Amino acid sequence: MKAGGALPARAGEVIVQGEDLGAWIAGQRGAWDRLMPAQQYLLETIGIEPASEDETLRPVPVRRSQDELWERNMAAAQQFHAREGHLTVPRQHREEVNGELLGLGSFAANARRRAAKLSPERRAALDQLGMRW
Repeated sequence: MKAGGALPARAGEVIVQGEDLGAWIAGQRGAWDRLMPAQQYLLETIGIEPASEDETLRPVPVRRSQDELWERNMAAAQQFHAREGHLTVPRQHREEVNGELLGLGSFAANARRRAAKLSPERRAALDQLGMRW
């Protein structure tokens, strides 16, 4: 890259304004034949090439239950709270937990919006972290 940086090799390495550049690059490479020639050219000028035949670029998404998603996000919230001392999370904030980037800002904003629908246990768990409703 002209700015001296390296392109991300996989999803989750570089997030810019909430966009996962590794995932975006994988999508462009996987859909190369559907891109316009000008798009292909522009991608090539920054070092992005089409996917090879033997590359697996589209990982199968892991299906998680709502309870599993809640637990992952709560782990991120607890980690953030332990480090920062509060749970006032910027909307775009992503928290790394066990090598995985989680959209903690989105989780907190959605929890606030859906507060009336949360179970008493879930609401209490967020209250313990000082959730600003």
